[in-house]
Amino acid sequence: MKLSARNVLKGKVAAIEPGAVTTIVKIDLGGGVIVTSSITKAAADDLGLSVGDEAFAVIKASDVLVGKP
Repeated sequence: MKLSARNVLKGKVAAIEPGAVTTIVKIDLGGGVIVTSSITKAAADDLGLSVGDEAFAVIKASDVLVGKP
């Protein structure tokens, strides 16, 4: 797999929360760091994800938002 994105984080699928349209996927990067992604149900089905699978969180964004209470 070759990608133009430079932020590719390797981990293991920690949880999958399927919904009617989207699926929440949590990837454990180790050290207590979890990345959560919302993907389409169709994409999750195509990937055939299971808890414990090796997976990559690929992050490509032009903006990073910061908030403060």
